[in-house]
Amino acid sequence: MSNTGIHFNISERKILLRIFDALSILLVLYFVSNSFDFDYFTLTKENWSWVFVLILYVSIFGTIFELYDLQKSSKIEKISAGIVFTVSTTVLFYMLTPFFTPVLPDNRLQILFFYFAILVALFVWRIAYVTFIVSPRFYKKVLIIGEISNIETIVEAFKSSDPNYKIVGFVNCEKDRTATVKFKAITEYSPKQIRDVIKKENLSEIVVASYSSENITSEIYYTLIKLLEEGFPINEYTQVYEDLTQRIPVQFVGKDFYKYFPFSRSNQNKLYLFFHRLFDVILSLLGIFMGTLFLPIILLGNVMANRGPLFYSQDRIGKNGKVFKIIKFRTMIKNAENAGAIWAEKGDVRVTLFGKFLRHSRLDEVPQFINILKGEMSLIGPRPERPFFVKELSQMLPFYETRHIVKPGLTGWAQVKTRYAASVDDSLLKLQYDLYYIKHRGFFLDMNILIKTLSTVIFFRGQ
Repeated sequence: MSNTGIHFNISERKILLRIFDALSILLVLYFVSNSFDFDYFTLTKENWSWVFVLILYVSIFGTIFELYDLQKSSKIEKISAGIVFTVSTTVLFYMLTPFFTPVLPDNRLQILFFYFAILVALFVWRIAYVTFIVSPRFYKKVLIIGEISNIETIVEAFKSSDPNYKIVGFVNCEKDRTATVKFKAITEYSPKQIRDVIKKENLSEIVVASYSSENITSEIYYTLIKLLEEGFPINEYTQVYEDLTQRIPVQFVGKDFYKYFPFSRSNQNKLYLFFHRLFDVILSLLGIFMGTLFLPIILLGNVMANRGPLFYSQDRIGKNGKVFKIIKFRTMIKNAENAGAIWAEKGDVRVTLFGKFLRHSRLDEVPQFINILKGEMSLIGPRPERPFFVKELSQMLPFYETRHIVKPGLTGWAQVKTRYAASVDDSLLKLQYDLYYIKHRGFFLDMNILIKTLSTVIFFRGQ
């Protein structure tokens, strides 16, 4: 059974966006240089470095200002500000880059040509992307086969991860199908309708979301075997979930958990670990130096608004469960936890006015570069949690203590992908991202986290 539908996967769409961002910019600049009195940027064999630096800046700043976030890229009104920020920053850095970019033009009108050419190029291409690529003709239509208890979680997770991934229906795989699906967002089909739905909806794949294979009826099992033999894509839910959401669904992992945790070889790769530590040392020294530049402001703000000790230390769980003292600038009132440990929450009344500034600017985290320098933490990794909450969460969340097989980090995949944890549900979400990082840890994911951390800081997220 062949599938004639066209669909771009998440990775393909992100590559498509980057490639056509670059091509559209170069095309418009070529047109402008040949149609107007514009010679600042000309495309020739001799100035290939100009092109390379320009595309590199667009890619880096586009990532920082979230041009490659597929949820935002699907709506032009959500991506417009990001395009303006990206173009403005790119042009500024490009013109200030020596040797590898053109000499600054004498005529300042050339700068306007350059700026608006890039701006128009990105807007025109992104409007075309929203109009044609993010449209029903390119949706990936999917049929879910699984237990009814999981269906709402599955639909919501996929919907929030990929706007082009559409679940068109659901088949209850349980032998006892007396219960009905209360979630009315999708249609429930019977096992006998599977082939009809594939043809009617032009499905791209079937996703099996059963917690236990023993729950699948023999009728559904033989239908799936036959479809597989005919070449129709059938995938397992946890793998699809991981690919789409970039987190591991620990709540759906059963007794065969070892299948889901083939952790990254980078966790034992001596070369990677050496450069990772070298990178930590260099950046922690740089961070401490930069932090001292802000120290007068922090000291003054602490005396006027915090009125108490400048530093605050607290027990946290590190690698292999070892306890260490994390160092931060104090952001809460003195004796904030006299009644015992409680969850921090948004709008926490214990946070001082100056403490809010420190948190939003992330300056409260600067002293943790000392922890990184001492080897207790790394720049990138799961955020270290307090022993009280680790004990509590490890009893409620499966595989929670697996986070401790690597050093905790100043920033991490969970920090750039979700909000501040203020409940058990938030901690479950962060755990999924932390385990994804441990599983896929490597140079490129680390660089991605660093770039996304800049976005998190710029847009004041996560606090």
